[in-house]
Amino acid sequence: MRRLLRNIYFFLPVQLLLLHFRKYRLLLVFWLLLYFTITGNLASHYGAYSLFLAPEYLGYTNFTGMYLLGGALCVFMMTWHITTFIAHSKRMPYMGATRQAFIIYSINNSIVPVVFLIFYSTISVRFMLYEENYPVGRVLLLQSGLYLGLTSITFLSFAYFFSVSRDSFKSVVSKITNPSRIRDIVPYDSLDLELDIIPARSFISGKLRIERSTDLEPYHPRVLGMVLRRHHRNVIFGTFICYALLVLLGSFKEQPLLRVPAVCGFLLLFSIVMGLVAAVKYFLKSWDAIGWVFIILTLSFLVERKIVDIRSVAYGLDYERQDTVPVYNYSNLKEIFTRERYQNDKTQEEDRLTAWRARNSTSDTDRPPIVVVNVSGGGSRSAYWTFRALQYADSLSGGQLFKHTVMITGASGGMIGATLWRNLHDENLKGTIQNPYLSRYQDDVGKDLLNSIIFSLASVDLITPFNKVKMGGFSYSKDRGYAMEEELINNSEGLLGNTVASRGAREKAGIIPQTIFSGTVVNDGRKLLMTAQPAAYLTQPEFSLKDANPQIDAVDFMTFFKSRHAENLRFATAIRMNATFPFILPVVKLPGDPAMNVMDAGLRDNFGSEVTGRYLFAMRKWIEQYAGEVIQLEVRDTRENFVGTPVDESSLMGMLSDPIFSIQNRWEAFQSFNRSYMKDFEPDFLKGHLHILTMRYYPRQNNKNAELNFHLTQNEKEDLYKSIYHAENQKMVKKLMTLLGKH
Repeated sequence: MRRLLRNIYFFLPVQLLLLHFRKYRLLLVFWLLLYFTITGNLASHYGAYSLFLAPEYLGYTNFTGMYLLGGALCVFMMTWHITTFIAHSKRMPYMGATRQAFIIYSINNSIVPVVFLIFYSTISVRFMLYEENYPVGRVLLLQSGLYLGLTSITFLSFAYFFSVSRDSFKSVVSKITNPSRIRDIVPYDSLDLELDIIPARSFISGKLRIERSTDLEPYHPRVLGMVLRRHHRNVIFGTFICYALLVLLGSFKEQPLLRVPAVCGFLLLFSIVMGLVAAVKYFLKSWDAIGWVFIILTLSFLVERKIVDIRSVAYGLDYERQDTVPVYNYSNLKEIFTRERYQNDKTQEEDRLTAWRARNSTSDTDRPPIVVVNVSGGGSRSAYWTFRALQYADSLSGGQLFKHTVMITGASGGMIGATLWRNLHDENLKGTIQNPYLSRYQDDVGKDLLNSIIFSLASVDLITPFNKVKMGGFSYSKDRGYAMEEELINNSEGLLGNTVASRGAREKAGIIPQTIFSGTVVNDGRKLLMTAQPAAYLTQPEFSLKDANPQIDAVDFMTFFKSRHAENLRFATAIRMNATFPFILPVVKLPGDPAMNVMDAGLRDNFGSEVTGRYLFAMRKWIEQYAGEVIQLEVRDTRENFVGTPVDESSLMGMLSDPIFSIQNRWEAFQSFNRSYMKDFEPDFLKGHLHILTMRYYPRQNNKNAELNFHLTQNEKEDLYKSIYHAENQKMVKKLMTLLGKH
């Protein structure tokens, strides 16, 4: 037994596994990131695990997408092999005596990749069977695509990239990557000569047989070093190939065939970063820490000089004009949003409501009920549920819900679903769509957005931040924000295209409800209001109008950026600014002095209740004189009385981290409780005519909500779709029908 254990311990695959934990543990971080991602322990709220376990290509999970994933996994694994080969080959001088050193090294270095593949397939199969509801035959077909892609790229790699023969191209690469060029600047250090020979007594040969290391013919160290250096150049070459491939895919990502699964982009990105780690170590040896400091300082300089900017832009706005830069400070806001403008914009909104009443009344004395819709943030989960709830209620009312809705506002994903609902029915009124209740429109709002966002992040934002697109005579950078907008427009069959102002005339005429998109100005916490109608009456509380220094807590986008062609703001851009999911979507910079940085509306108000409360208060006199019952219809993807589980600070880490992250982790609960306070006061200024109806998403299992991200599984879609039949939602629907006169 002792001899067996010693043979196992001195077996090269085991020695390499132990070596990875002893040296260069940073390289194991990449595998840990993959492991935590597919298990849902990392970025689960962003839907990262679904991108890995069921990658989408051309809109759905298919054989080709899994084949591409297999190829990307192979590239990542090969990069792992050549990176660790560079780091550890000096500890294995006997490898230089083998005929195909790298191939043999890769075979012996495969414990980590093989274990990961087995683990991945297990998790992926389970996910496809129980979350996506795929039949067994389809799951097996998809898994075969994964391994076919992995196998084919592996053979291609071993056949060309890692052969020891020297063709003309490889000779050029070898000259370019000769570390002696760097050594002219960075001298050798005594630490570079550190040797730690791996005491392996046996290894797996190229014929997959166990052979003894002592049987290899000894070579002079200089000869062995020359042979091993021929393999080192391939990590540089492989990194260049990955980078070029990502640049190519990012440049043509609008072409559906070239929009590979997002996970492939991230695996290629990981390969580049890992290759960069190897290159820095290869060139600089023990000076690699200085090299990383230089790289970080260079990136900081580029960002500081605005050569590289990780923020996004609002497509449609003029960023080039320099003579009239809107000054973003209180003094300028006070000059723009005056008491006179407040009254003028309020009067225009009352005129809009009067036009709406004329279309929905049979006589001058008729007082029709009005509906104001509030929707909550929550990514695709909220978008899908909001559209489902509004479509269902509107179909039961015979179109009366849409007819009586005068305003829609809210946050994030909810506004995606609500805006699609509004624009769909507007097209129906125009006659361009015959039946707005077709199931395909519900399917549209459930289509994936995350894949295009993450792929753009990996192939454009972090790789080539210089891609440009022409729009309305202006040039803009393309990033994951642009990718999300294009996907929104494509998924909605063009219904979320055009500009915010394009439907303004129909809003003004009272034909369709007004949409008010919000954003949070992170500079100072003010709210940004994006709507086609004048909205100065929503920028400050009424009580402060007489003050010398009124409290201006919001900015009317169309008014403030009038000189920057605010009317050309893309509809999809307004939706994105309203739904800037932290980290997943970039902060949007607006052309002010200083630049205004805008994030998700949910940062300030996740339910649209602030805008609605101020709107109803400002319109209270008109409502009292001309309207009947007022229905505030809330569609939210969380339950108001079930916002989370109390946390017990019983651990040291919990006690240390809770004060830091408490606001972030409980932000939804804070806003939900605040909303319940506001409900006490709103009915008073409408003299009892306000009815607050809330339609909520009730999951079938209380502890298993649909994830909050921009991707939905088939199980989640089914859960959201059927939630409308929950007893509480049915009760709300009946109340709504009664108030709309549909008994």
